[in-house]
Amino acid sequence: MSVRCEIAVTPSQINDAATVRHKFVRKAGIDGRDLDSLKIIKRSLDSRKQPIYRLQIEGFLKGEEPVQVESISDSFQRVDQAEPVHIIGAGPAGYFAALQCLQLGLKPIVFDRGKDVRARRRDLKAIQQEGVVDTHSNYCFGEGGAGTYSDGKLYTRSKKRGSVLKVLQLLVEHGASEDILIDAHPHIGTNKLPKVISAIRQSILDFGGEVHFDKWVTDFEVSEDRINRLIFADGQVSTVHEVILATGHSARDVFALLHRKKIHIEPKDFAIGVRIEHPQSHIDRLQYRQSPREEGLPAASYRLACELDGRGVFSFCMCPGGMIVPASTSPGEIVVNGMSPSRRDSPYANSGMVMSISLEDLQKEGYSGTFAGVKFQQDIEQAMYLASEQSLRAPAQRLLDFVEGKRSIDLPNSSYIPGLFNVRVDDILPDFLSRHLKKGLRVLGRKMPGYLTNDAVVVGVESRTSSPIRIPRDPTLLQHPEVSNLYPCGEGAGYAGGIISAAIDGQRVVQSIFEKVQR
Repeated sequence: MSVRCEIAVTPSQINDAATVRHKFVRKAGIDGRDLDSLKIIKRSLDSRKQPIYRLQIEGFLKGEEPVQVESISDSFQRVDQAEPVHIIGAGPAGYFAALQCLQLGLKPIVFDRGKDVRARRRDLKAIQQEGVVDTHSNYCFGEGGAGTYSDGKLYTRSKKRGSVLKVLQLLVEHGASEDILIDAHPHIGTNKLPKVISAIRQSILDFGGEVHFDKWVTDFEVSEDRINRLIFADGQVSTVHEVILATGHSARDVFALLHRKKIHIEPKDFAIGVRIEHPQSHIDRLQYRQSPREEGLPAASYRLACELDGRGVFSFCMCPGGMIVPASTSPGEIVVNGMSPSRRDSPYANSGMVMSISLEDLQKEGYSGTFAGVKFQQDIEQAMYLASEQSLRAPAQRLLDFVEGKRSIDLPNSSYIPGLFNVRVDDILPDFLSRHLKKGLRVLGRKMPGYLTNDAVVVGVESRTSSPIRIPRDPTLLQHPEVSNLYPCGEGAGYAGGIISAAIDGQRVVQSIFEKVQR
């Protein structure tokens, strides 16, 4: 029989197999001569006092071997002639829906308005260096969706919706490091995720599925309670059976199309704020009480949250050793996001700092109707663009100056390649949003002493944390209540918040379609 226990090791010991084995034998109370091999099940970093790694380990005695995990990809079926499922969007929801189709014997036909990951790089370079935004190929649109070039963090709390382990295992089978199976907060990295995404596409093609890029859906042909045909910008028309809509949180034209076709959508709460960037050495010092950090320690991260007057203020998408990137999807707006390479070796640490926005807030600010949240986002994004003299230089203000309502004399160096524009960000934001963020930051500064510093910079605006629109669906069948073959899915539909939860939602939707086809 195997033996399980948890041990603690220092960062310098984390890769020392002999020390790990010795500590396990002592903790498990077994004779080391009886121990054949060890398997780390979970690895987490505890930095509450002196930084240590906590390892959950399973030890196998002589004559025993770890149970080999069966490859999920081995269960994929040839689907050339199978029942087709049309998937709009090649982000995590769309691609994992496609993989689930292969497993269940359905044929995925994927359409994406953007380009494949390799061609997409050229458009990202144009945004960064020339300030040119391609409305179909950018940090939000294109193969892999928003997550491909914005970090690849895989942590999720949505354990009840499906198998997180299955999603992680599929990522490993397509080239991700096996470390994501054991890390408490797994992360692939912006530099490695494109290869994983390309491998997923190849699996879809190898088993008879289809993937089409530069395919922008501009209309639906709806008859009675079904979508019968998809109409594309290039004039192509595709007859459809079951349609999965997985277009992401920034596909505003899709929301408008649904509304125009009188397919019900509804406004929902979301979050908006700024992105805050510190020197990574500063965050290391606050979290580890050391800088430079010792060997074996990753770039330090943080998670901050508080509730004020019934409203949350919280950090979002924290990127240690990362950089801030321009995430605009249209000309004439500024949106920022964060990303980290796999090594997290940038000298900067950044995180969104956002607050929840309710429908009541929007009404008080004069925004109403289905697209109130979308219009609120757009107005702030466009105000940021105008404040930066109509460039992609992001409006910025030193952190303490932001909290105290002062214009900064100058700005620190930043990872944001288009550059920063010195202006009072707190003046550009709506007054209620600015006031509440400042109030929340003061509270969070007391929770993490040293966080509020003018060595850090506030960059505007972090506005695409989640979709301001929900596309309703039946809670059991997962199809739209008015359109029987339309399956809203993922972040854009309002049912996910990140790579893992979006992937799980894609799998769930395909399972529902499979059961419908079987019936």
